[in-house]
Amino acid sequence: MPLDHRRLRGPEESQPPALWAATAAEDEEDGEGAGAAPRDPCALRPLFARAGLLSQAQGSAYVELGSGTKVLCAAWGPREAAEPGPGRLLCEFRRAPFAGRGARGRPGAAAEREAEREAAAALREALEPAVRLGRYPRARLAVSALLLQDGGSALAAAVSAAALALADAGVEMYDLAVGCALCRPPAPAASWMLQPAEPEERRAAARLTLALLPALNQVSAVLGGGRGGPPEDWAQALRLGLDGCHRQYPVLRQSLLRAAQRPGACLRPPS
Repeated sequence: MPLDHRRLRGPEESQPPALWAATAAEDEEDGEGAGAAPRDPCALRPLFARAGLLSQAQGSAYVELGSGTKVLCAAWGPREAAEPGPGRLLCEFRRAPFAGRGARGRPGAAAEREAEREAAAALREALEPAVRLGRYPRARLAVSALLLQDGGSALAAAVSAAALALADAGVEMYDLAVGCALCRPPAPAASWMLQPAEPEERRAAARLTLALLPALNQVSAVLGGGRGGPPEDWAQALRLGLDGCHRQYPVLRQSLLRAAQRPGACLRPPS
């Protein structure tokens, strides 16, 4: 029988990709189980931050955590608003189609849109106290956060990246907003953990995300829920989160200084 050279000859035997995906997921869970070394709950994940990446936006920033979370933010403004009144901050949060691991629901599904709207509202709540909106009457500022990879603590990383993007755009701010996430494992005597990874968040009994203006020592947002224990345990989590924000602040500030010193930074056209 003559061969059809226009077609690629496949293997005689094949296996479904789901079989290998399940094996990889099992190996990952085994690596994070009893055989893995326990992580210091007060230890921060490695943080990488860089401002001024996108030429199409007035301000931009990229933040990556050691757990694998990657967030890219862009900021624009101020732009004239049609309605009178004080300045407004418009926030958008979106997940890339490839951001999560494993199976993903249909893009644009109602549940996914609702989760993105809730994250955008939380982002706005964390950023508004840091921006001097009174200096921009009848104007609106816009910031868009794109979650490229969700490795845990995604909202906290988005808060830090969005604050960097607004500062890179030349928006007047009281201080940079720094986000920090915590979670508490389901074990009865477990302690709160800083910057949980995605598997730790998935198994957590309680979660907490806070935003801080370190120079003013002012908390701009606190979001959380779950079974975190008595009020003393929640107070301990807040103290741990505040300490985490203060420890991340020098990295973000240094990233902003490097962006301001880059060639051509002073040639950005005024808004």
